[in-house]
Amino acid sequence: MIHTAYIALGANLGDPASTVRAAFAALAELPGSRLVRSSSLYRTAPVGITEQPEFVNAAAELATGLEPEALLDALLAVEQTFGRVRAARNGPRTLDLDLLLYDDRQLDLPRLTLPHPRLHLRAFVLQPLAEIAPELQLPGRGSVAAWLPAVANQGIVRL
Repeated sequence: MIHTAYIALGANLGDPASTVRAAFAALAELPGSRLVRSSSLYRTAPVGITEQPEFVNAAAELATGLEPEALLDALLAVEQTFGRVRAARNGPRTLDLDLLLYDDRQLDLPRLTLPHPRLHLRAFVLQPLAEIAPELQLPGRGSVAAWLPAVANQGIVRL
């Protein structure tokens, strides 16, 4: 069975724009998966630890035969190939891949919560997601587009 998953991409070390573009290609190569759509790249201010470089963010839609935890493992493996080191929460990173949504599943597992618990609160996630799927429904929360006004005060610039 093929499932629809949405992935948030972010990077702020090295050449983040090139990294995010290369990560789109890596997502397209995941086993049993196909990259359906990818957003533009966006420049955003860091959240949490503000003394770090700005981020480049994007979103992708993936058609995948992988189950949620297998997809998470594949995303973590891609991060590692790009040199991701998990030092500080919300700290700088070469690449961050977050599984945002997987069909309309709601999961609360020790290593995976779906939908992503903060996706509706962050412009750097919502704006790229709205570009590729504005009518997408967030389980229990309404459409992606309906949440955009709530994050309008967060700085985000399309590259």
